[in-house]
Formats: sequence, C-alpha cells, structure tokens
Amino acid sequence: MSGRAYSIFDTAIGRCGIAWSQSGIVGVQLPEAREIDTRRRLFQLYPEARETRPPPNVEVAIEGIVALLHGETADFTDVTLDMGGIHVFDQRAYQVTQRIPRGQTLTYSEVAAKMGTPSAVRSVAQAIGRNPFVVIVPCHRVLEAGGYTDKMSPYGGLISKRRLLSIEGTTSPASKTLLDVLLPVAPPRLSG
Repeated sequence: MSGRAYSIFDTAIGRCGIAWSQSGIVGVQLPEAREIDTRRRLFQLYPEARETRPPPNVEVAIEGIVALLHGETADFTDVTLDMGGIHVFDQRAYQVTQRIPRGQTLTYSEVAAKMGTPSAVRSVAQAIGRNPFVVIVPCHRVLEAGGYTDKMSPYGGLISKRRLLSIEGTTSPASKTLLDVLLPVAPPRLSG
C-alpha cells in the first residue's frame, strides 16, 4: 500500500472513521451528524487517502475504539501511531495523555507538570486540541482547570468530552460544563 488510506466503521455512537499510512494510524474521526459529513471531514483532513480494508494494526485500533465507545475497556498499547509531522512537544503531551487510566482525568496543568514543563499549560491545551488520535490518545480525559468538559478537538465530530467520559463511566464532580456552574440546579420546592 502506498500513501494513506481510510475506513469507516460502526460504533455505539455512530459511524467513525480512521486514517492510516504505512507507518501507522494518522487520525481518528468521531461521528459527525451524518456519515457523509464524517467522510467529508476525513477527506478534508486526508485528501489523498483512499477507502480500503484496514490492515491488522488498524483493525486492533478499530476494535479498541468500538469497545471503548460501547463502554468497555480498550487496550491500545499494540496500536502504532504515525507521529510524522507531529511536533515533538505535542508527541510528549500525547504520551502523557495515553497513560491516563479509564475513569480518571487530568487537567492541562497536570499534564504540563508531568511533562516537566509546568509553565506550558497553554501549549498543552493547544496540543490536546490538535490531537488527531482521539480515543486512542484519550484527550477527553484532559480537562481545563475548572473541570469543564465541553471542548473537543476537530476530530471529535459532534461528540463532547463529557459524553465520552460518561460512556467510560467517569462521573467526576469535575466533569461539569460551564452551564452547570452558571446555572446551578434550583433547590427543591417545599410543598406545604
């Protein structure tokens, strides 16, 4: 196989896409509103890629993505990612992010500290926002300092971090949206 290829596959949340090169996976696309939109996004990101049957490394990744999006545990340790063209700083951020266990989260500042660059919080946030390997590199487990979970990389389609964390069973008080903070639940009315 020369160049890049992609495949579309079914998950519990819709049709996802995955693209790869000879060196490994180059990107994962979570579902858009319609499959055609998912395909369009893949084409925008990887215009030279052609749809084809996935090789074994990609099959392992697809099985893991399907399992994770079904609420099961997934193991991506044997999945090869193509980091060609990815900035070294971003690669380091992704390595830390890959080690976040299911059910746990870190903040951007905690990822920066684990990288040995505690003042690089903004750079970590930007790296996480550029993560092309969503789910495999679980950027949804990296939150803002206040624990807000609605932002997602462009590869996230219509799926929010909050929804991915919910699928994984993460019910942390830190997984609030900005609306949860600004519009707290009204106290119950007493009848009487």
